[in-house]
Amino acid sequence: MNTPPELATVYQAVYSLYNNPDPTEKEKASLWLGELQKSVYAWKISDEMLQQKRDLESCYFAAQTMRTKIQLSFHELPTESHSSLRDSLLDHISQINEHTNSIIVTQLCVALADLALKMPSWHKPIVDVMNRFGSNASSLWPLLEIMTVLPEEAISRTNRLGANRRHNVFVDLSSCADTVTEFLKACLQNGGDNIQIHIRILRCLTSWVKVHAISLETIPNGEVTTYAFEVLRNHISSSQLHEAATDCVCVILQILEEDYERTSSDHNEHLQQLQLGLFTSVMSLEQPYHLSVAHEEMEKSLNYCRIFTELAETFLDRMVLGSMDGTQHYAIRILNLVLMCVGHHDYEVAQITFNLWYRLSEVLYRKNSDHLNTMFRPYIERLIGALCKHCQMEPDHLGLVEEGSGGEDFADFRSRVSELIKDVVFLVGSSHCFRQMFSTLTSNNGQEQSRPPTWDSTEAALYIMQAVAKNILPEENDVVPKVVEAILNVPENTHIAVKHTSILLLGELCEWINSHPQSLEPVLNFLLTCLNQRGLASAASSALHSICTACPLNMASHFPGLLQIARSIDSFPISNEAAIGLLKGVSVISARLPRDEIGPAMKELCWIQVRPLCELMETEGIPLDRGTKTDPVYWLDRLAAIFRNTNPQVDNSHEAHPCQNVVTEMWPILSNVCNRYKEDLRIMERCCRCLRYAVRCIGQHAVHLLEPIVEQIVQLYAVHQHSCFLYLSSILVDEYAGDHDCAAGLVRMLEAFIGPTFTVLQQNDGLKNHPDTVDDLFRLCARFLQRAPIAFLHSAALSSIMDCAIMACSLDHRDANASVMKFFYDFLHSGRNHDERSDFTIRRQMVQEVLREKGQRLVTSLLHAAVFQLSTYMLQDVADVLAEFTLTDSTSMATWLFEAISAMPVQNVGGSPTATPEQVAEFHNAVLTPKVSPKVVMHALRTFARLFR
Repeated sequence: MNTPPELATVYQAVYSLYNNPDPTEKEKASLWLGELQKSVYAWKISDEMLQQKRDLESCYFAAQTMRTKIQLSFHELPTESHSSLRDSLLDHISQINEHTNSIIVTQLCVALADLALKMPSWHKPIVDVMNRFGSNASSLWPLLEIMTVLPEEAISRTNRLGANRRHNVFVDLSSCADTVTEFLKACLQNGGDNIQIHIRILRCLTSWVKVHAISLETIPNGEVTTYAFEVLRNHISSSQLHEAATDCVCVILQILEEDYERTSSDHNEHLQQLQLGLFTSVMSLEQPYHLSVAHEEMEKSLNYCRIFTELAETFLDRMVLGSMDGTQHYAIRILNLVLMCVGHHDYEVAQITFNLWYRLSEVLYRKNSDHLNTMFRPYIERLIGALCKHCQMEPDHLGLVEEGSGGEDFADFRSRVSELIKDVVFLVGSSHCFRQMFSTLTSNNGQEQSRPPTWDSTEAALYIMQAVAKNILPEENDVVPKVVEAILNVPENTHIAVKHTSILLLGELCEWINSHPQSLEPVLNFLLTCLNQRGLASAASSALHSICTACPLNMASHFPGLLQIARSIDSFPISNEAAIGLLKGVSVISARLPRDEIGPAMKELCWIQVRPLCELMETEGIPLDRGTKTDPVYWLDRLAAIFRNTNPQVDNSHEAHPCQNVVTEMWPILSNVCNRYKEDLRIMERCCRCLRYAVRCIGQHAVHLLEPIVEQIVQLYAVHQHSCFLYLSSILVDEYAGDHDCAAGLVRMLEAFIGPTFTVLQQNDGLKNHPDTVDDLFRLCARFLQRAPIAFLHSAALSSIMDCAIMACSLDHRDANASVMKFFYDFLHSGRNHDERSDFTIRRQMVQEVLREKGQRLVTSLLHAAVFQLSTYMLQDVADVLAEFTLTDSTSMATWLFEAISAMPVQNVGGSPTATPEQVAEFHNAVLTPKVSPKVVMHALRTFARLFR
């Protein structure tokens, strides 16, 4: 946008965005307004629109624009205009009244808060806004909003304040803490019955506590905290107020835990008193919780559960360490309240507690103390029992878990329960848990007269047993045989969900079945019967897959039956995914057959899938319907599963591979698929995947196929730049580049790929829009460095590849950036690694030659990307490369790193300093430490990046 638009045009676009019924016009208005927001003219236009207050939509657009401009484009404003922008925002906020839309108020208050953070010349923003609005009752709402969002924005990484400026802000906030505390106290006393004001008071305190701006010593006995607990004890409190009080208490508990972990033992004594006070206050909420359950106030029950769970997590280390001497720590009592919540009739309440149990199991696992395990075991037993009840389906449910209203959510909950039980079951023992669940399946439960269990309780118990079945010792001969026998003799009229879960349980007992081969044949006969039953077939195929994988030797004698199943696989009422699972199991067994039987077995398995695929290609006019038998992917995925899971043991590489003829026979068919569907990326990806597993299956025995495969994918890639061809090429390099005779041809393949690839990546936002291409290209290059470094380093394309990689340093895409960094690491390492190869001197000279030309640019790009573009979790890969740089050539690295740091901005957009000379020197020295470790560089890099974020 080169010229400022007329204000009337902006109003018209905003009106069209919110009110025009034509989607096309809405889209055009949205794009145009987006361009306006990016332009420098947006500052003045949004200010004018806020002054005019023509309508709700335009005011919202203007307020939102002002906020985003301050957050993202503050550098556009000259320093001398900052004060006038502040005064303008204060004026706009001063005109807020009870009729102003709350979203607009929030946007303006966030804009002012962001300005205060980015404007170091505004020395006392908290004091100024309190003086400006504190005496006016009608301005209390926006004032509380400003006071709330200011600490929140201070910890937001969107603003990129830099660690030094952020530190100064926190110092300023802490210096105002007493003033703010008194202000909130006065608001509470003078707020009357205005619930919205009370909510904002609680939110404000929560915000200040979260950033450690208010000292913990003043919190537990403070008026606002006391009021929060009063709200929580009052069962008639409004839902919004109750939630705000809950948030406040939970944050206080979180900060209490953080402060306890990092304070000295002397100060810990005082914190222990604070903890005890808060513990007592929270424990007093048991009765209000019961009232919330009695009155069916679900939201409040959830809130109480959050508080109890947060208190338990706060005291977690205390209750474990305090119980090491044999006496229970007083805080263990909170687990009773948490388990009380787990017993709530709604499983959503129980879900809140899951993280606590994960953490507790981790701590106890690390302690590895029989005494502690014994102490906490009763709580885990109660937990498992309660979760089993939650896993029960509704008694009138007719189908499987996923079927019916809310089925997916309930199935997801049960999946989480299964994962949790696998983590905590070591405390009670898998066999004990299995027996505990089995006891609910027997009709007497140790009593002479008792009602038989209902189908839903039976199914839930079987589900819990399924979670721990793989941990059952194979030699167990007490309960498991009875369970297996009961499953195999389940009555015909049993609920389908019970049958379904029983079948899955058999699959989980696969290792036990392997140790009891006498059970194998009846289990297989049972599963074969289930394969023909709708609703049970998929579970049966999954169980067969597990049993085949765990019992390959015992299953070999049953292969003819499995092959018959494979022939009839499309007659079973199962999904293609389940069919693939079944084929995986059959393929695993085929690889355990006598050597002369493997090839014919694999050939038949492959042709069962390939014949329909050939018919598809030979018949014109068949419409491609995704996920059906008219979709080539349907058959390619099956074929890939066979190649991937047929892995016979071949002792002598010179001996013919039993699968070699089959793969050779399949190649022309796969080649035809590539030619027929070359424009369809999805089919090409699956076909390349199929070829990948075919090559991996026979390894060096497929070298005769290398030339035709390379020739075809090079031709196809020149026209259709599907990145899957690059990925397939990396597999070929991994398998064959170690052979000197193959390496030269593979390098020529790479050079043929470079032109089309760069054409794609040099488009506008080419790197960003094609991360898969970046990922696969540099995975391919890294494979060359691992398998044939000399051939790769001699390539004429090396310089262009390095330039492309340097540009891709800043690509904020996890997989693509990881591949780029792995390429750099392998490149540097190849010039430093004294391996068994005799070409080390040549490699080192070639790497050094490239670094002399590109080393400075590369180090600068790495540092700039780490600081400004990449997410924090991606910095480890950059640290690995920087550490390898230092180990490769520390002298040059010292110069390059100094120049890269010198190119960094010395001030942020508000004028405050970014990195001090001491901080720069600390980072420089950490990276250049002799025998530097990537871990040290990672810590230094993360600290340095925070100075600019």
